[in-house]
Amino acid sequence: MVRKILLFILMIIFLLLSCIRDFSMIDQPIPLRDLTETEKDLVGLSNEFGINLFKEVVKSEEPDTNIFISPLSISIALGMTYNGAAGETEEAMRTTLGFGEMTREQINQSFQSLITLLTTIDQNTVFQIANSIWYKKNFSVNKEFIDINKKYFDAEVRELDFFSSGAKDIINDWVENKTKGKIKEIIDFIDPTSVMFIINAIYFLGDWTYQFDKDLTFNAPFYTEDGSQADCRMMRQENVFNYFETDDFQAVEIPYGNEYFSMIIFLPKEGSSVDEIAESVTVDNWKSWIGMFSEKELNLFLPKFTIKYFIDLSSVLKLLGMEISFDPLRADFSMINPDCDLYISRVLHKTYVKVDEEGTEAAAVTVVEIRYTSTVTEFRVNRPFIFIIRERHSDSIIFMGRVVDPSSD
Repeated sequence: MVRKILLFILMIIFLLLSCIRDFSMIDQPIPLRDLTETEKDLVGLSNEFGINLFKEVVKSEEPDTNIFISPLSISIALGMTYNGAAGETEEAMRTTLGFGEMTREQINQSFQSLITLLTTIDQNTVFQIANSIWYKKNFSVNKEFIDINKKYFDAEVRELDFFSSGAKDIINDWVENKTKGKIKEIIDFIDPTSVMFIINAIYFLGDWTYQFDKDLTFNAPFYTEDGSQADCRMMRQENVFNYFETDDFQAVEIPYGNEYFSMIIFLPKEGSSVDEIAESVTVDNWKSWIGMFSEKELNLFLPKFTIKYFIDLSSVLKLLGMEISFDPLRADFSMINPDCDLYISRVLHKTYVKVDEEGTEAAAVTVVEIRYTSTVTEFRVNRPFIFIIRERHSDSIIFMGRVVDPSSD
């Protein structure tokens, strides 16, 4: 009898153990598949687009301006927009975005698999991508354009009354939600000729693989290139990192989570400037530099910092070859709607990054605004003007005035 009871208890224990999840596997890296040749092509060509874009942004900003962009966010938003382009506009976007000889199907499939890879590769790092398309109420949108972006980009698609007072707030609320509150507003107004907003949002939260001890953080000077000095909170740790240097700079790679994501810092040496280092970043140099890192014990000092950045990329993208996409008379987005003359009016890009002892939190949003070419003459009273109040039947002038500052009482 006792033996039967013991056997019964052992069976119960065995069943319970067999139902317990093996939590030891949670923090293990997931098995990775090799990227296809098409995916490799997309990553390489998109990196080249991102590097060229960053260089143009650096040139467009003042030397003392912090810059932070997300080439991936911009590529995804414009990649969705590309599905609506045709003719010379399609070719210009293909060249600028670096899609090479890939077919539209290959481009979309590569974006889809890349998004899946990036959002699942590191279980200890949060990386989220969200896409959406908002179109004006009663505006006819080509079903194929919607279906493609739903299928490959998992885009949320919503019809919205752009003339309602809360329209921009609804879109901005979506942005705030997808960036965990880090980017609260990106659309400041909706133009009467706006018919569509194509949006990508990215959120990243990664803890350092080797975190900094908060007790070692101290006040320290930060020397700017004009010779002035600023104060910062400097973090410090001694550890083994991937490192290499050239005659012009030192470079360190700081990993996050399971080490699939990392931050690489290029620090100019004496005699080199940060803009010169930015200009030297090319696809070939990038590939070469990545292969030169080796482990080295470092006493690493890194300042804590937070950057909030906003830019309208329209002028930069025009310089890179997409000018026709912004031309109301030449742009061809007939794949969105064949009956309307559509063009890109703005490409808005807003980012946030915070670096501290625990890791990095970052967010990015890219909005591609599509408008139609209006035959209505615009009359925008945004400069000094004369006004007259009259009685129409008698044509009597009652009042006359000049307004040079409408904000005055």
